[in-house]
Formats: sequence, structure tokens, C-alpha cells
Amino acid sequence: MTTGSNQTRPRIASLATAVPPHRVPQDEALDFFQRSFDIPPSRRDRLKQLFLNAEIETRYAAAPVHWYEQAHSFELKNDLYIDRAIDLLKQVAIDSLTVAGLACSDVDALVTVSSTGVAVPALDVRLMEELPFRRNVQRLPVFGLGCAGGALGLARAAACACAQPGSRILCLVVELCTLTFCRSDRTTANIVATALFGDGAAGAVLTTDGPGPAIRAWGEHTWPRSLDVMGWRVTQQGLELRLARGVPDFARHRVRRVTDDFLASVGLELADVDDFICHPGGSKVLEALEDAFGLPSGGLAASREILRDYGNMSAATVLFILKRVLMTSAADNGRHGGVRRYLMTGLGPGFSIGYLVLESD
Repeated sequence: MTTGSNQTRPRIASLATAVPPHRVPQDEALDFFQRSFDIPPSRRDRLKQLFLNAEIETRYAAAPVHWYEQAHSFELKNDLYIDRAIDLLKQVAIDSLTVAGLACSDVDALVTVSSTGVAVPALDVRLMEELPFRRNVQRLPVFGLGCAGGALGLARAAACACAQPGSRILCLVVELCTLTFCRSDRTTANIVATALFGDGAAGAVLTTDGPGPAIRAWGEHTWPRSLDVMGWRVTQQGLELRLARGVPDFARHRVRRVTDDFLASVGLELADVDDFICHPGGSKVLEALEDAFGLPSGGLAASREILRDYGNMSAATVLFILKRVLMTSAADNGRHGGVRRYLMTGLGPGFSIGYLVLESD
């Protein structure tokens, strides 16, 4: 979808991020892996390289490392997910509203994105018991988008803002990926998750009134016969990751065409993009996206920096990248004049890709 004139486009009035208090350096995560998995030495050495080559220095977790050394039921992990998710959502909600100069009572709609736990009543209702939102606030809880949820969550919030010009939409994203760790799951996918995943949350206020980066367009593409590429398998132990080995090759060979199609549908081409804000599934996926978009090695610098500093926080990650990019480049002119244009992407279950085009002036 393409939004209307520059005056009526939804804008990001504020953006806030947060992580839980438990910092996990990558060497500590590697020690945890070596203690936790009974794996033959020949395979252990190869899997150890996943940690060493992940290009991650530190992550943050919802619980201290020793908590993960014990087996926990899905019920216990999900209860902790709800508690920690509300803590983080409360923090980013307050921070993003404060930056925007708004109160909870000013919010007209809540868009809440998360795929790493289950909550009914939803997280947004639980947050309403903690913060003084109006009782008639509109709610849109979103589950199942996985790593694409950051881009597509902003897209859903932008659609709400367009539908009700002048309204204030609070978009909240929280993912507690580490709580999906299953000690009994010795698949490569689970070990990859142990090497990559971190926890985090983000909040953004969107409105058609006032300053901020404008959301020009959004879209998505879902490939057929790709359900087995990525997703959860629900077991008695929790949400077990299912991840095909070929995701980097998929990104390298199949993302560019659908991206060109999306950009053409909104009157743009790849040459019109000044900065890329790409969710980093991992360092190999970033290499593949750099190839797909014709960027030099290391061209997705902000995505690599966030991966290094926080790991893969699923849907929340791309909002951390957006915040860093806006802090470092928003004052620069774009290649075609005063407007600087950004393309946000995120790959997620489906298998799908979500897009957002932002412009700062």
C-alpha cells in the first residue's frame, strides 16, 4: 500500500527500545552450550563454530543463565514470558509516549506484536491493567509473524493511523526468544537458536499529525509451498524452533525479484533507497541480503551492529536497527534531494517477507 500526500502520511513520532537486565556475553553462551548438550565431540566442534562465527558479542535474556540450565515446563516458561513481556512493554510504552509528549490517555489504538509466547487475555489487555490507557482504546494483538513482525507490525499501525487521521497509535513489540530454549531438543535448529537469540522490546508512536519519519508505503510477499522453512513446533516442553538450513540461499536468490516488484508497485526502484534496515536473521542471512541488494560486504552496517550488540531478538530487532539508523543518518540528505529514503525488511514464517518504506525530510 502507498499512503497519500506527505501531509497525511503516518509518521513515527517517537521510538523507544528496552532489554531485560540479564546480560549474556557470547563466551558465556558458548560455555552454557558446552555444559548443556550431550553431543558427540565430532559434532560438538562443528556446532561450536556457530557461536564463534555468529558475529555476536553480547545478548540480553529474560532470566539469568543458571535458570536455563534446568528443564522447565511450557506452562512455567509461558508464565515467565507473560510477566517479563509486560515489564518490558510497560517500559517502552512509557518511554515512547514521554518522548512524543503524550500520556497513556492520549492513545487511540494499541498494536501489540509478539510470537514467542501465548497470552489470552492478550498482552495489550494485561498492559492496560498496569498503565492508565482509556478503556475504549482499540486493540490489535498480532501473533505468528515471527521475525517479520517488526516491519509488519509498523505496517499494521500505519494502516490504523491512515484509517483514522489524527489518531495516536502505539505500536509495541516484545520477543523473549530465549524462553523458547528446550534442553531436550538437540536439533541443529535449537543450537542455532542458542547461538543467536536474545530478548528485547520496542515501542513507537505513529500519527498523521506532527513531525517524524513518514511511512510512505508497506507490503509483503508470501512464497508458496514454504511452510516448512521456519516456524514453531508446539511440544510439551514449549515452542521448538523449526528452521531450514537453506534460509541464506533463499534470501540470496529469491528476495531481490519480489523486492523489485514491491518497490515498482509503489513507484520506486532499488536505486531510490538511501539506507536499508534489514532484520538480521544471522550473519549468513545478512551476507545473502547484501548480495541480493547489490551492496558491498558489510553494507548492512547498522543491522550488523545490532546483531553484534543484542543478537537476534526476532521482531523487535528491526526497530533497534531503525532507531540506530535514524540517530546516525536522519540529518543527511538523500541521494535525490532533501528526502532520505529507507527500506525496512524482515523475513518470517510463511515463508514471507515484510516491507516498509520510510522517508525523513
